[in-house]
Amino acid sequence: MHEHMLGILSLDTTFPRIFGDVGNPDSYRFAVNVKVVRGADAPKIVKDGLPDEVLLQAFEVAARDLEQQGANAIVSTCGFLITAQQRIAASVGVPVMLSALSLYPVVRAVTTGRIGILTASQSALGSAALAAAGITSQDVVTQGMEQEPTFAATFLAQRDQQLATLDRAAMERAVVSAAKTLQKRAPDIGAIILECGNLPPYAAALQAATGVPIYHLLDAAEWMMSANGSPNVS
Repeated sequence: MHEHMLGILSLDTTFPRIFGDVGNPDSYRFAVNVKVVRGADAPKIVKDGLPDEVLLQAFEVAARDLEQQGANAIVSTCGFLITAQQRIAASVGVPVMLSALSLYPVVRAVTTGRIGILTASQSALGSAALAAAGITSQDVVTQGMEQEPTFAATFLAQRDQQLATLDRAAMERAVVSAAKTLQKRAPDIGAIILECGNLPPYAAALQAATGVPIYHLLDAAEWMMSANGSPNVS
């Protein structure tokens, strides 16, 4: 058992999780334990509301397994699990942050201007998901990736229909384009939160393109692990 370990609740997917993806163990400076919740493919989770009860219970079981196996903190690969944040967090005794949307109060406190949210699906990021994160819609500007064909075919399709390869350069161009569209719609935004766990690989490119701070779940993982005594491994 590792002295310091991050637990990751992962959706049931087939697409490649490249370096920087929340579900890639190499994205972290500490040991991780990835627990795939079978049957939890994107269409069942990316919606404005709780997952089905059977899946909720499966996530709770997986979270408890991660805790029992030594996880010091737990994250998830999909920000739309924000609606299940309180319930899953209550099932374990270690810090849990399932979505970068939970970073909103901190980002709000340190940011002048509105907050932008780059999300896998703008249509699914409705009032229930925002409310679960303590966000009111008028306080943020959201931009979805669902209209980008490569993104949708890779990350939003059913498990057996997801693309098995990923063109990182093309995906980065699509993500940066979406962020620029967001910034054109709301030139006053002072920061961007990446709801989607597949977007952190492009954080540096997004920051360079927009000139504003970019926040994502890898930041939260570092923070929670540090707060629990994880050594600063370089």
